[in-house]
Amino acid sequence: MSWLQAIILGAVQGLTEFLPVSSSGHLALSQELMARYGWGSLPSPESPEMLLFDLAAHLGTLLAVLAVFATVIRLYLRGLIRELPRWRELTGPKPPAALYVTVLAVVAIIPTGLIGLGFKDFFESAFGRPMLIGVALLMTGTLLLLSGLRSRPRRGWRRFPVWAAFLVGVAQGVAVTPGISRSGSTTCAALLLGLRRRWAGQFSFLIAIAPILGASLIHFKEVWETVGFDGIALGPILAGSVVAGLVGYVALQLFLVAIQRARLACFAVYCYLVGAAAVIASLTGLI
Repeated sequence: MSWLQAIILGAVQGLTEFLPVSSSGHLALSQELMARYGWGSLPSPESPEMLLFDLAAHLGTLLAVLAVFATVIRLYLRGLIRELPRWRELTGPKPPAALYVTVLAVVAIIPTGLIGLGFKDFFESAFGRPMLIGVALLMTGTLLLLSGLRSRPRRGWRRFPVWAAFLVGVAQGVAVTPGISRSGSTTCAALLLGLRRRWAGQFSFLIAIAPILGASLIHFKEVWETVGFDGIALGPILAGSVVAGLVGYVALQLFLVAIQRARLACFAVYCYLVGAAAVIASLTGLI
């Protein structure tokens, strides 16, 4: 992987990781276009180099999440520590907020992990199928449009049921499919289930931390058990990670503003355009 390829892919990862347009789908399509139209061949998605790049890029975007939500996370942790002795109140009419959010997050992460691990081979094979990615992008666009049906979701944390958090986790698990946006699917699911806009965005990224770390550890283990780091150019990978983090920081801020202003439909138009282009290009043999 060259420096230019790493920087381009890092920028794509950072921009699309948080905007609801599917980072995995864009990375897969970008790799296909680079290989086919003279940007130089790239290692396969399953190769140690690309696994390590994916790990580094995800760590870069994870740092962006922690930076954007630093104050929110700090207040949440303080509240959680303070509320731990009140755990018996979780079943009451007014459960401690931080503790209840923790329960919701854990419930959401469970189906994400089960789906991700259970269908890992299918998801990885989808990276080489532009037609499937295009169809998935069209589905993402439709979900973004549907989220507008709930114009003023009013549920607060205490009124957001556990079963609803589970469904948000299912949406996150399915979003491992290239072309299905993780941020878009989880945020739209939370909105459609009535969670207020501000908290829908926060919950979407709160439940993303553990899966990102988990996927990163899995990729690190796969790379280490195959060839280690011998023969892999670490400089371009590190540059791609830094670019992913910086671009991701800006993209996440933009996405949060779009949620607050109910402007997710504009991303739906983009998903439809890219998805349709991917389907047509696949049918005509252009990619």
